[in-house]
Amino acid sequence: MALRRIGQILVDLGYISDEQLELLVDEQKQRPGQLFGQIAMDMGLINDDQLAQGLAEQMSLRTVTLGDLTIKPEVLEQVTEPMAQMYRVIPVEFSGDTLTVAMCDPQNLGTLDELRTFLGYNIRVVVATEPAITAALDRYYGDTTESVESLVNDMENDTELAAAAEAAASGSIDLTSVEALADSAPVRKLLNMVLLMAIKDHASDLHFEPFEDEFRIRIKADGVLYEMVPPPRHLAFAITTRIKVMADLDIAERRLPQDGRIELTVGGHPVDLRVSVLPTMFGESVVMRVLDRSVVSLDLANVGMNDVLMEKFRDVISKPNGIVLVTGPTGSGKTTTLYSALNELNRIEDKLITTEDPVEYDMDGIIQVPIDASIGNTFAQCLRSILRQDPDKILVGEIRDLETAQIAVQASLTGHMVFSTLHTNDAPSTITRMKDMGIPTFLITATVEAILAQRLVRKVCMQCREEYTPSREVLDDLELTSEDLRGKHFFHGAGCEACNNTGYKGRVGLFELMLMNNKLRDMIMRDASTDDLREEARAGGMLTLRDAGMAACYAGATTTEEVIRETIVDA
Repeated sequence: MALRRIGQILVDLGYISDEQLELLVDEQKQRPGQLFGQIAMDMGLINDDQLAQGLAEQMSLRTVTLGDLTIKPEVLEQVTEPMAQMYRVIPVEFSGDTLTVAMCDPQNLGTLDELRTFLGYNIRVVVATEPAITAALDRYYGDTTESVESLVNDMENDTELAAAAEAAASGSIDLTSVEALADSAPVRKLLNMVLLMAIKDHASDLHFEPFEDEFRIRIKADGVLYEMVPPPRHLAFAITTRIKVMADLDIAERRLPQDGRIELTVGGHPVDLRVSVLPTMFGESVVMRVLDRSVVSLDLANVGMNDVLMEKFRDVISKPNGIVLVTGPTGSGKTTTLYSALNELNRIEDKLITTEDPVEYDMDGIIQVPIDASIGNTFAQCLRSILRQDPDKILVGEIRDLETAQIAVQASLTGHMVFSTLHTNDAPSTITRMKDMGIPTFLITATVEAILAQRLVRKVCMQCREEYTPSREVLDDLELTSEDLRGKHFFHGAGCEACNNTGYKGRVGLFELMLMNNKLRDMIMRDASTDDLREEARAGGMLTLRDAGMAACYAGATTTEEVIRETIVDA
């Protein structure tokens, strides 16, 4: 049954008149996307209590005055501080398997689903005002912020949990007890907190690693792994089993690798967790790749290219046919760059099709095909079918073998623009890689229009940035002379709370764009070396990754250490 409109409910409750309702309806048309109740409050027609009463009436819920309640500690423990802050909920009652939470936005049904997923309880809602929720968050969670450290300490002292974990991990598996252990509140709470922290910190990967005497949890953020407080070793089995349950994997199978995924909606936006489970000597190692679509801005203007490079790249991706390759190691942002390019080319008059393993970001207006090699749906197989779908632009997630490369070449020769990725150190060495794959040089020169090599380096934290002088060893590694340094300034982060005392916050791209021209094509046909191709490209205006890194250093965006770590010497 459709819900009654909040405006009519406010009229029925006597809070506003029919004339005011009409006024509010007209005002909402001028403010697309804004909630009716918020507009009514902004205009001073109702107060917080009246809005809460109206929402409760609309959803057939009861209201609660949080300031008058004394909430028991065992009830508050059911929702961790990060979760309470993220979802803006206050647990008020816990009975059996039902948790009652107070919230100021009961219309947000997605939050209820997420809480059920994370907590494993039935969720009942009562309505409170927004100021009351804010005050309760400060009152109950402000001083006693629960941390991973405190949670781990509690778990170490939990003798019942330790006994259950050791019993489940040894001998034959009793699936009932294993599921009960994985579903226990401490295990669930720890994993939820780690997941929420990782998503909040924009981490790209989560690693759960069992060793003989310890169980490590490491988070990769900005391309670097950071270790968290390790949970008790005996809980490794329980935590990995909990992850497998969430990913819908076989918890009884501990001898073979397994892959799965966990789909969450955190704070209103979708987060996809790709789960890989690998058996080791001391248990199962689990890695979760975090694909948070809200973090990535698929806009070419935001990938970090300077204006000159951007103009050149835009010109080449707009060509009617050819191949544009983006190269770099795993996690260097290749897919994001290509998606941003496709997003810019996504016009009604062109048909765009992608084939990926896996599909990382959903994009409106683009046909996206997932690869599944286990059933024979390979890149090559998919690409053949895609060519029969009358595409204008094609994205091939990765050219992994000669067959895929040959079809990509044929596609470009028949009037298609093909985008793809390769794993090479820099742009010129990509030509050698394609030759090694078995692609004839005349086809390389006929089809390849541009090669973009890229890396991601960590950005200096702007909260604690300060000028410094790099050591002589670092300058020698960069082959910089005193003449090169004249008038140049270097910056690094001193470390602060905003960057977790790392000195870095976020990442920025370094780019090396090699545009094909007649001279380079002649050299490729004559089997010129990678070094010769690099020199010719530089003579034609190409900035190498090292050049781009030094420009970022001088601009105060990154540090010399980061440039050395991510780029090779242009020998």
